[in-house]
Amino acid sequence: MKPYQREFIEFALANEVLKFGEFKLKSGRVSPYFFNAGLFNNGKTLGAIGGFYAAALEDANFDYDVLFGPAYKGIPLVCATALALSNDYKKDAPFSFNRKEKKDHGEGGNIVGTPLKGKIVVIDDVITAGTAINESIEIIKQNKAELTGVLVAVDRAEVAPDGTGKSAIQAVEEKNNVKVCAIISMDHIMEFMEEKGTYADQLKLMKEYKVQYGIKKD
Repeated sequence: MKPYQREFIEFALANEVLKFGEFKLKSGRVSPYFFNAGLFNNGKTLGAIGGFYAAALEDANFDYDVLFGPAYKGIPLVCATALALSNDYKKDAPFSFNRKEKKDHGEGGNIVGTPLKGKIVVIDDVITAGTAINESIEIIKQNKAELTGVLVAVDRAEVAPDGTGKSAIQAVEEKNNVKVCAIISMDHIMEFMEEKGTYADQLKLMKEYKVQYGIKKD
């Protein structure tokens, strides 16, 4: 685990974005942890999350011309990431996002910001069912641009309920021949808990959950 990943977990815990307990997911599974990126909802936390995304983006080494943030949650994330890249890495990263409904006056269209041209990296919070990311990929194709990477906050690394044995992220990677990276994964969270040594009960539940629902790695 890299320093920025450890710092991200500590930051998420301090702001109650990452919690341990019992959480019923949309899939019906009862998870021993929950990550709610919607709680990055003020200037301080948004500025910090931009720094973590920027660090992960640099780590992923994606080739890109434009960063794209899907409406709605991806919009503040892509803005914060571009700002952090400028401040921390002196990189000018053009970015854009989409409207849910096309505008038929003014400049028109459904893309706000830099035109979607060249190589595109999508910045979003999570991939669950894959619906939102598939919409983004379709928008990128419609603009005749090329998707070269996807960056999200957390990879839960658990099999989807569809019986394929693959996670939502693996399904997106295989379907689109693109790499999906995350700031942290469930394994990073468990590694952090091991290091701290104060999460024995929660860690036991995390390990049991991983055995039951975790993806099988080659």
